[in-house]
Amino acid sequence: MGGARPYAVSLMEQQAEPAPCAADWFDRLPVTTVAIGALLPGDTPRRSGEDLRHVNLLAEISGELPPIVVHRPTMRVIDGMHRLRAAIRRGDQTIGVRFFDGSADEGFVYAVEANIKHGLPLSLADRQAAAERIMHTYPELSDRAVAARCGLSPKTVSAIRRRSRDSGLRVERRVGLDGRIRPLNTAQGRRAARDYIAGCPDAPLREVADNAGISFATARDVRERMRRGEDPVPERLRLVDTDHQAQHGKTVDAPRPDKNAILRQLSRDPSVRMNESGRLLIRWLASRAIDPADWAGIRAVIPAHCAPAVMQFAELCATSWQEFARELRRDIDRTT
Repeated sequence: MGGARPYAVSLMEQQAEPAPCAADWFDRLPVTTVAIGALLPGDTPRRSGEDLRHVNLLAEISGELPPIVVHRPTMRVIDGMHRLRAAIRRGDQTIGVRFFDGSADEGFVYAVEANIKHGLPLSLADRQAAAERIMHTYPELSDRAVAARCGLSPKTVSAIRRRSRDSGLRVERRVGLDGRIRPLNTAQGRRAARDYIAGCPDAPLREVADNAGISFATARDVRERMRRGEDPVPERLRLVDTDHQAQHGKTVDAPRPDKNAILRQLSRDPSVRMNESGRLLIRWLASRAIDPADWAGIRAVIPAHCAPAVMQFAELCATSWQEFARELRRDIDRTT
């Protein structure tokens, strides 16, 4: 198997030691033999290009070279340019390939992870430049999450983030190394919880937490503060929130948890990933996910006279999923 959905599951799937996991996942994909003439150079994190001495060393290897990773939509090499150059030097006509169907941005992240894990190490300058680019593309990633992908310390990544003047790096929440989404400042989430509790005073705390984007413990603290007639936002958080507003002006809306983040979190759970039924669940969910970025392409191929039927089909699926979510919510409420 291979494709954008499975990779989306593993994009942020990290462990503290060792760091990148996406490369491990791709090592298990099937290998396809591809004509070398059909391949193109890709977007490499190596700013100086390939090392000719390393190419010559690889060219001396007898037998097949390890497979490379190629972006299927463009046939550009994501990981393995040294091996491709060596194969060309040896006069090989074909090379083993593992295909990658994700976006170009995801491909760059994978290229960095793969080059940190094996092969000729990236220079410090290359890793720092890669970290800055990944932060621009995925500003919601925490310093530790970026550091794990780039082979840097979290302190180094934090310094790079502080040096950046791009307002796009200012977000209200970060996705940590464990895949959990945490607010940089919980003041906004606490106020959202206050409003939700005011409208639904008997709502379960888990429901309050999910709707406000905060932890269960924070939701409980908000409710207790409201019962005591206190401000749901502690003074220290109010001060931080005021400083943040003064420094950045209008705050960036906190991003909602997305499908890929949820799939990543599930795929890291040992009770899911360590058995076949759990892995089947991940594949089942991933195959049924649809990204808004894909809508335009899908809509473009739907004949006009078929649009009403497809619309009805989508609405029925949405209704089924909502009912499924309600059943799960009832299961959750019975255990909390």
